[in-house]
Amino acid sequence: MLLISLKVGAQNKKNDFHNLITEVRGDLNRDGFPDLIRVTQDTIADTRPYRLQVFFTQPNGKLKLIVTTDQVIEAEFPNGRDGLRSQAGFDSITIKNNVLIIRVQLTRGMFMHKFRYQLENFELIGFTILNSNGLGILYKEDFNLSTGIRIYKEERYDTGEVTLNTKEKKLIRPLPKLQDFVPFDNDF
Repeated sequence: MLLISLKVGAQNKKNDFHNLITEVRGDLNRDGFPDLIRVTQDTIADTRPYRLQVFFTQPNGKLKLIVTTDQVIEAEFPNGRDGLRSQAGFDSITIKNNVLIIRVQLTRGMFMHKFRYQLENFELIGFTILNSNGLGILYKEDFNLSTGIRIYKEERYDTGEVTLNTKEKKLIRPLPKLQDFVPFDNDF
């Protein structure tokens, strides 16, 4: 009996990303072959983390793993199952114009991170967030990291009145890489 409980305990300590959440196909590296993005979740771990993997399709049709990250999508229970569920719940992955887009749902809004394969890495090229305070104000931020242009806007959603609209240039170099990126890890 002791051996069985030791084996079960050991299994809980390793990652078990066997629960498939989504798979998306599309050309990410502009070679004309449909690449694959896979999101899985470890439903055994206390925090229920997500894993994102990107595979490039080779000319022979085989898939080659390019990048794996367990931090670009916040775990479902960041402080464990006894804590609160994350306010940033994974929504979807899409590929549009060779760009990998990760969409996350908020209680009163959403945000997206956009990554493009360039310079042999997936680099963060854009960030968009839309959210509301629940009291009539809608906040929108659109940050194009490639150009450095950041647009921030506040507007009343009941009247459409724009109460704040700013545009600034903020270059971030080097651009964050997908495998190292943690959402909201810093101000920009």
